[in-house]
Amino acid sequence: MDTLWRVIERNARSFPEQTALRYPPEDLTLTWKALHSEALWLASFIQSHEVGAEKIALLSPNRPEFVLGFLATMVVKGVTIPINVRLTSREISDILTSAGICVLLYEESMNSIAMEMKQLGFNIINISSALHNRKKDDLVFQSEVAATNELYSSDSEGSELAEVLYTSGTTGQPKGVMLSHQAILAAAKIMAYEAGIYAGDNCLILMPLTHSAPLNLFLWGAFWSGASITLGDFTPQTLLDYAANEKTTHFFGAPVVYQLISRIPNLQDWDLSSMKVWVYGGASVGADQIVHWQTKLTGKWMGVYGLTEAGPNGSALRPQEHGTKTGSIGRRGTTNTEIRIVREDGTDTTPDEAGEIIIRSESLMSGYLNNPSATAEVLRSGWLYTGDIARRDKDGYIWVMDRKKDMIITGGVNVYPKEIEDVLSTHPNILDLAVIGIPHSDWGETILVKLVTRPGENLTLTDIRDFCRDKLADYKIPRSISIVDILPRNASGKVLKHVLRAEHQPINL
Repeated sequence: MDTLWRVIERNARSFPEQTALRYPPEDLTLTWKALHSEALWLASFIQSHEVGAEKIALLSPNRPEFVLGFLATMVVKGVTIPINVRLTSREISDILTSAGICVLLYEESMNSIAMEMKQLGFNIINISSALHNRKKDDLVFQSEVAATNELYSSDSEGSELAEVLYTSGTTGQPKGVMLSHQAILAAAKIMAYEAGIYAGDNCLILMPLTHSAPLNLFLWGAFWSGASITLGDFTPQTLLDYAANEKTTHFFGAPVVYQLISRIPNLQDWDLSSMKVWVYGGASVGADQIVHWQTKLTGKWMGVYGLTEAGPNGSALRPQEHGTKTGSIGRRGTTNTEIRIVREDGTDTTPDEAGEIIIRSESLMSGYLNNPSATAEVLRSGWLYTGDIARRDKDGYIWVMDRKKDMIITGGVNVYPKEIEDVLSTHPNILDLAVIGIPHSDWGETILVKLVTRPGENLTLTDIRDFCRDKLADYKIPRSISIVDILPRNASGKVLKHVLRAEHQPINL
């Protein structure tokens, strides 16, 4: 059975001089042969620090060091735990402690926070410094690469744990999702098939590699296909420049990315003709927004739905299905994936009946690290219970209504915030919004909308209620509003609704 490192070995043998990785900020190109050799050398360096088949944390932005650190960990049969560079030192130390990390690999720009971890007693290795200081072409390098190549023996199995990804934590404390080589490669193959990624393609990766979609779907989807990646950190300017200059073919972004791009007035100044597929996912998005994006960026569009716990994996709205079904997540699971909508008793719902999405696939996680009770809650009889509420229409297409935990119960009636958000997202003077339930003494919960308005525009509760009146039932119309400058989001672009709700919780003294 394949493992992640064997994919790299195969590519290094099959097309050694073809490009594997581009990093435009430093005009750096790594061929498959170079990527393979650099990773082997780094593995030997890591092993010289008495690090082996253990849990190894990786702290790096989207730079070549992230990829090489990940691959070197595979060579020494370690388990990679990518750390979000936006976390605070306290959050990072909590993860390192709970995961039982043996060492933290870090990129040079993270030196300050790495030093803090060292003071807390964690072992650290500066992989930027290691890679910079060694000599590429000397005999010592070649011999170390050759020797390290022997480390990765044929007894490695795809069922072995490869990575632990900490969830975004939109509902509270992040959990460590354990994914095997087999699960990651299953997700990678699915994306390569669904998005049509082939050898010779060039996937643009600007979303953080600490998240499952950029890492497992697009980096490993590209690598499994023999395609190259172009790496960087997102800004609207970076996306457009890299897509045009590097002739990239595929890109995945959260909805907020496309919102920002669509506001750029002179998009026609960039030649984006090489782009085959624009992929969106990672947060809910309304049909009107997607249609607006399509008028701004030419090419095929694909929506993906899935959870980190599923690889990530689940379903896709394929390019040819956009139109009247734009805004849905498709009508079937992705390749070799089953998806159902079920009632509380586990039976399938009927059309237009709300239920919970469940998924079964080879890409599912092994469980949550050191958290068997949470694992048992979501993994049942081979199915992943997602916590997402959805319905199927008469044609079988699935429409996500909301997170189970985000559902508002007001006066005994279930209200799904996403339905309200989809309506209000069409208001011309609203830039961003989130709908939550807040405590109410009579109704249990009442509906509050947090709004970010266009500069200079003032919206009142009456304005909002009047806008919704012919679009929503009365009990779904917000009862209060709050104008804010910005909504709290995680690195995936998801609104942190638990943070918003905490601002309105009763205080118990």
